[in-house]
Amino acid sequence: MGEGHRRSVTARRLLVAAAMAAALGPGGRARAHTTSTGLARISVDGAAVVYRLTLVRPELPEQQGRLLGAAADGDAASAEQVAAALRDRVRLRVGEGICQPGRVRVQGSRLGDDRVELELRLRCPSAPGRLSIREDWADLFGEHYRTLARVDGPGGVREVALGAESREAVVEMGGEAPRGDTGFFKLGMEHILGGYDHLLFLAALLLRGGSLLALLEIVTAFTLAHSLTLALAVLGVVTIPSRVVEPAIAASIVWVAIQNVRSREPPRRRWLVSFAFGLVHGFGFASALSPLGLPAWPLARALLLFNLGVEAGQALVVAAALPLLVWMRQAAWEPRAVRLASVVLALLGTAWFVQRVFFV
Repeated sequence: MGEGHRRSVTARRLLVAAAMAAALGPGGRARAHTTSTGLARISVDGAAVVYRLTLVRPELPEQQGRLLGAAADGDAASAEQVAAALRDRVRLRVGEGICQPGRVRVQGSRLGDDRVELELRLRCPSAPGRLSIREDWADLFGEHYRTLARVDGPGGVREVALGAESREAVVEMGGEAPRGDTGFFKLGMEHILGGYDHLLFLAALLLRGGSLLALLEIVTAFTLAHSLTLALAVLGVVTIPSRVVEPAIAASIVWVAIQNVRSREPPRRRWLVSFAFGLVHGFGFASALSPLGLPAWPLARALLLFNLGVEAGQALVVAAALPLLVWMRQAAWEPRAVRLASVVLALLGTAWFVQRVFFV
């Protein structure tokens, strides 16, 4: 058996193993995002504080999603469990004084989009000058859960990000709202690194991308396109429902993967395909920010930081992938490996498309 044949067999085995791992993914389900994001609004009016958290049930663990759905539908026992969890896992303090939790409300979305809003009213010892916010939702919703919160109170609007590794945030309510916050940058990185559909679309493009210059053109076109639609969607200029965007993202993976299988040479002007589908993916990125309803300047800053985080995460992935892609171009087995990987991507994209059209 020649050295070239052994390399070919080894490469095929590695690709098959990677394909199986991807197909069996988290929990064996065709889920695209491992990072789930809750969107919170915290309103401070003197000593009264209202905490409202919006969750998307399909993004949460199945058991917790069912519990929230039952509570929103009026099941008393489920509503009591959710209320107890809300009072236990959300704690606010003013200095050393603990804000006392009061009435809880659980409400489903009237738009039929599987969103549930949890509301908790609290009474603090005094009007907060410094408000400490602690959340322990990650213990219930998983280590990849994050809350992106808008805090309205004296001095304007603040934004904080909370999660498993950053469970507590301190907000200075007096004076002007701070201008720098890395929470949105981190959220952007987590969104792209945890968004398997976005990454696999990019992988499908790069697999048959051609020369190094062509690969850079593809990445640049994708970046410009999704940055444009991300801004348009978050600013409210263009609105497309997620029930349309999410299946379209899955379909983009299938389209490009099938192109890879049918074409023996790198498609010409693939950057145009990257740009066109990048417009669709930008609307998918927007789902993490648009429901917050931030005012103009905080929204612009959040948009910039979030997009920089997306680009940083994408750059890390591309930097890791480019040496492998360049090395593969020199191997005799590269066309077969590209076709095999593309078939796997097409199957995953088809599974996501069916799930998002019929089961979400």
